[in-house]
Amino acid sequence: MPQSNNSKLDQGSFSFRALNTDMEIPAINLKAIVLVHWLLTVWGSMAWLPPSYAWGNFTMLALGVWAIAQRDSIDAVLMFLMGTVVTILTDIVHFGIYYPTHDLVIPDVLRFSAGMAILNLLLKPVSCFFVYQMYKERGGDYNVNFGFPSVSKNRDTYQSIDQQDQESASPANPFNQAQDKPTRAY
Repeated sequence: MPQSNNSKLDQGSFSFRALNTDMEIPAINLKAIVLVHWLLTVWGSMAWLPPSYAWGNFTMLALGVWAIAQRDSIDAVLMFLMGTVVTILTDIVHFGIYYPTHDLVIPDVLRFSAGMAILNLLLKPVSCFFVYQMYKERGGDYNVNFGFPSVSKNRDTYQSIDQQDQESASPANPFNQAQDKPTRAY
């Protein structure tokens, strides 16, 4: 029987270390995202969509320009991300209401415009993913706080019952009553 060149494979000692399972997210420039969506929005609003489509998408793109201009701003990237998510929903509504279904023959300009608007909509979730990665790179940590009290596991701010403040231990204030402090005038 001839000897195989891949004797390690024949013996069942194949290692998966050669396969890299760590996928690295490619760095996409925010300028490229804004430019592509601007071009697709211009082409998409050429023929059949109402002005509200253009207003919504160009407002979202203005937030993208703000995120480009302020490289360290977490708020700018978050607003661009939220604007993109909102325009995904409004684009779906616009397409559902205004897409021409009654015409048997659709003009070429309308077909091109519809194709670019639909392509713009299909690229928005991908753009949201990359913009969210940029948000995390800038130090953003999205925690939703609606003003409701929450329970925290951080016990650094708690004061032990055994420890008393210097102010509350004074004989002038034995029951730890609030002192008269000047109030702020807003």
